[in-house]
Amino acid sequence: MEEFLIQNKWILPLIVSLVALATVWFIHPHILKIALQKNIVDNPDARKLQRTPIPVLGGVACFLGIVLGLGLFCHFYSRDSELLFILISMTVMLYIGVIDDIADISWKVRFFAQIVCILLLILNLGVSINHFHTLFGLGELPIWISWILTVVLSVGIINSINLIDGVNGLSSGYCIMASVVFGIYFYMLDYIEMYMLAAACAGALIPFLLHNVFGSKTRMFIGDGGSLVMGLVMAYFLLNVLYDATPHVVTLPQHIGLIPFVMSILSIPVFDTLRVMSMRMYRGKSPFYPDKSHLHHIFLHLGFSHAGTAFSILFMNGLVILSWFFSYLLDFSINVQFGVVFFFSMLFTFGFAAFIKSLHDKGRIFEMFKKVGGYLRMEKYPLACKLNAYLDTKFIEMEEKK
Repeated sequence: MEEFLIQNKWILPLIVSLVALATVWFIHPHILKIALQKNIVDNPDARKLQRTPIPVLGGVACFLGIVLGLGLFCHFYSRDSELLFILISMTVMLYIGVIDDIADISWKVRFFAQIVCILLLILNLGVSINHFHTLFGLGELPIWISWILTVVLSVGIINSINLIDGVNGLSSGYCIMASVVFGIYFYMLDYIEMYMLAAACAGALIPFLLHNVFGSKTRMFIGDGGSLVMGLVMAYFLLNVLYDATPHVVTLPQHIGLIPFVMSILSIPVFDTLRVMSMRMYRGKSPFYPDKSHLHHIFLHLGFSHAGTAFSILFMNGLVILSWFFSYLLDFSINVQFGVVFFFSMLFTFGFAAFIKSLHDKGRIFEMFKKVGGYLRMEKYPLACKLNAYLDTKFIEMEEKK
């Protein structure tokens, strides 16, 4: 069996993904019921977008799916300790995030836990951003600069993923897309531990995304627990792409821009976070001051639904990834690839936000955006209505059986 899986390496990530998906599909209604019974919910207030209390333990269900999927993989193939350390760090993030969901902990505690988790990965696995891969003519970095850069960027990525968790389906949809792209990269490198982790994450998030976007009675937020876990995973993917000792990295094409590649995947969350925080500081406020200036708030102001907002932002992020891919196919230099990704990242965050702010709410362009938003109200289409009825009916039937 093991020899067959080694020869057909595409089968195992598919199996791992399906196991993670099936686990979350099964456990989701049970976790939802516990959250409702124990009142572990996100209550509406002036800053939040929901109008009713929503359970916030979705991250627990997704984490369980990831763990069981990877457990199956380790049984068949791997005895390496690499996945053990990333799972330990993910567990710490889940623990901190769930406590924050329930009791609201200090941002200082959250930052401290994130730094500890990143240092745990650096010290035990040796991964770090230790090389610029010829971008701007730079190469290997001194170890102390490498460690500082790794911690700062990793913490920034974790929190940027956490901050996009503002509308239904955005953070889960983004992490599915990012996991698939990173997974393809690691699959091409034959870095099996990493593409198995990517497969497990994508599979675990799919049923959660369906419930969160198309369910009404089954809707549950991924919460800080889930978003911090997925933020850590995204940061870990980045470290393994940029670490110059990543297995088989020597097989990469010469002109592939690794920094532009990872920047394109993380473009919208990271650049939108930078935009929001810089504008807050420009106005004399704390960068952590809560407001409604994120990209998803802008789309909601334009009349987009939650699903339409998530789709639009993911589409923009996909365009940035494609901009990098075509600049690579056209054999542009690594510096030019970086410039292309930087331009489109700025265009879809800083540029788009400034453009919408300049519009008059009754103007023709503003009305055009509202019309597009109406078309993207996916929840009104027949297939979405049928899916909503199916998900809610199954949950009601389970409740009645109890």
